[in-house]
Amino acid sequence: MSSGLFHPWEKVEITLNAEGNYDNPYTEVEVWVNLKGPGFERRVYGFWDGGRTFRVRLVATSPGEWHWESGSNTEDPGLSGQSGRFEAIPWSEEELAANPCRRGFLRPTPSGHALEYADGTPCFLLGDTWWAVPTHRFRWDDDDLERPIGPEMGFKDMVRYRKAQGYNCIAMIAAFPNWANDGHPHRIELTDGTFLRSAWRQAGTQSAKDMHNEGGRPFLFPGKVPGYEHVYPDVNRINPAYFQYMDRKVDYLNAQGFIPFIEAARRDGMAVWAKYYGWPDSYARYVEYVFARYQANNVILSPIHFDYGHATLPSRAFNAAANAVVAKGVPAFGTLLSCNAAGSSLNNFGNSDEAPWLTLHQIGNRRHHNSHWLLTEIFFESKPPKPALNGEPYYDALSSPYDVGWPPGVIPGTAETARYCRSGAYGSFLSGGLAGHIYGAGGLWGGDIEPEAPYQMWESLQWPSGTQMRYFYDFVWSEGPRFQDLVPIADLVEPNRTHQLEGNVGWAYCARTPERDLFMVYFEAECPAVRLRGAAHLGEYTARWFDPRTGAWGEPFTLRANADGEIALPPKPDDDDWALKLVRTAEPAKGPQC
Repeated sequence: MSSGLFHPWEKVEITLNAEGNYDNPYTEVEVWVNLKGPGFERRVYGFWDGGRTFRVRLVATSPGEWHWESGSNTEDPGLSGQSGRFEAIPWSEEELAANPCRRGFLRPTPSGHALEYADGTPCFLLGDTWWAVPTHRFRWDDDDLERPIGPEMGFKDMVRYRKAQGYNCIAMIAAFPNWANDGHPHRIELTDGTFLRSAWRQAGTQSAKDMHNEGGRPFLFPGKVPGYEHVYPDVNRINPAYFQYMDRKVDYLNAQGFIPFIEAARRDGMAVWAKYYGWPDSYARYVEYVFARYQANNVILSPIHFDYGHATLPSRAFNAAANAVVAKGVPAFGTLLSCNAAGSSLNNFGNSDEAPWLTLHQIGNRRHHNSHWLLTEIFFESKPPKPALNGEPYYDALSSPYDVGWPPGVIPGTAETARYCRSGAYGSFLSGGLAGHIYGAGGLWGGDIEPEAPYQMWESLQWPSGTQMRYFYDFVWSEGPRFQDLVPIADLVEPNRTHQLEGNVGWAYCARTPERDLFMVYFEAECPAVRLRGAAHLGEYTARWFDPRTGAWGEPFTLRANADGEIALPPKPDDDDWALKLVRTAEPAKGPQC
């Protein structure tokens, strides 16, 4: 019996060594441990990690003594019947303050609309889309030398840079199975009408994205697609070495207080997966592998990066795989499950009756302000209520020829694109995105490092639009955790809409607490401030303008509501975008006594 000393929510790794021989341990062998601790007793599944090595990763959810005993679907004595114990001791207050990930995995607040750590500490995610993190494009340096942001920077330098700006989340895709610089056209139509994506090509170039890392590619070759055995891999034969290199980046993010949002795979290539490798069982096995591998990290997990339409495989086709994995009990410790959406995860996958796996909603991949209402729909229509965020809003430029910024011809990294990114952040938040916001920019999302790319990662990392997200974060937290009580009601601000559906100017957003003691408002550029309604009867409020470009607050001023709860607003400081906060300061005036 082995022993050890850990903390609650700190990863514990159990290594089991098989004695038998297996042709394909990934598909043939299943391992687990039965884990018991204070208030906890359940089965925790593991994964094959190459050779004869299997691992089960787990955490203690509370202080105390914990015991485990291993099992498997074989009679292999190296995998079954092993046992051990460990003790979990509390973190000190100083240790908790140094890294919020130590406070436990994220969960919904009691209202269901926002997030908190397991110890009840409120959380608001501010993320960036670095989808290719597991690949060589985000270079890993074993040393901790600090390199300047530029061509010599590595993954750690990028994390340091964003951490200093207040970011606490990084979105990534675990594997790009069929992305490689393989010399084939990026979109191949097979004889059966199935489309196969072999590589992603940058706008205006012929270079293809190669998404390997030091361990190779995520699956082995040759594959089973006739004529394209060296283009599309055999997804029933996994390459653990690829994921071992990914592990260290996930661990590093947690060590820096970041919550990785890990999606199992991108939606392209899924029709081929379904046709040639068995659906949903083969895909469920892979999703379980990813979930089991990272269930002991403080992460958010996703079965699919469903960022674009239903052309490859309908969204609800993924419910079968995801529901099967969750019904089995993977992940084991309450990790939130989400999905980058083509519009809305609620619309893509359904409510809890269809998609019980889905515990954190998202909207995304709509670059205009007319998508924010999808968050309001989730706020009121998700049953039961679930937190939500915008996972892919307006991107400051895009390097994809299929999804460009708006309006056409906009220059990346400018005040104009920063303005549109602010609309995405503030508009989403005040429309019900109380869980957080994930920023995005061209160059970053694709891991652009090629000389011929329109812009490289180190350029887009420094764009003003990304820097200004820190001010958005400050605005959200300006009344402490009270933002978690907000209810989105855009119609409380008048006017709040123009006829311009495509764009990010001319509209306004508002959210208010049920007690009517806090209003948070955002006006896009070219939208006037005229009137606010829904205030307390004859209520008095202290108001302040907030500059989203600089994070500066204006001088406070007093506003009073009339008997109908309407407030006449002063003009904005200028015609650009501005945020406004109103905090109630006095009880309504009392009328004459009879």
